[in-house]
Amino acid sequence: MKIYQFMKVPSARFGEHRMFEQIGIPIEGLGDGFSWKSQDLERSGQLARDGWEKAKAAIMSGEFFLVVLDEITYPLIYGWLPLEGVLETLRARPKHVHVVLTGRRCPPEIIELADTVTEMTLIKHAFKAGIPAQRGIED
Repeated sequence: MKIYQFMKVPSARFGEHRMFEQIGIPIEGLGDGFSWKSQDLERSGQLARDGWEKAKAAIMSGEFFLVVLDEITYPLIYGWLPLEGVLETLRARPKHVHVVLTGRRCPPEIIELADTVTEMTLIKHAFKAGIPAQRGIED
């Protein structure tokens, strides 16, 4: 299994990073953080394109049974990645390789190609109430 995060920086140390490292699942940040805070959108786009090449190679290698492309919909929506290249890779992937894509506003072409699609709807979120991110519970 391999996880690529398209919006998180490579140095990110959020709870999910620490947890995945503890259980031996590689997770790699490919971006430069929140796109709305980026000072250089051209650089953000290049990071997404470079990251996609890594993710594509992992998918096509057949080395991993599962490749997660976390928040890949954003580089697609922003036009940083060509949709057709992602669709081609998903169609051509080795059959034993499963790919999970996450992010809001998924392009309909990906939804049509997918075997399973889930839409999560925000009902309530602590951040909107002014509660900042907090450390998780650790044992």
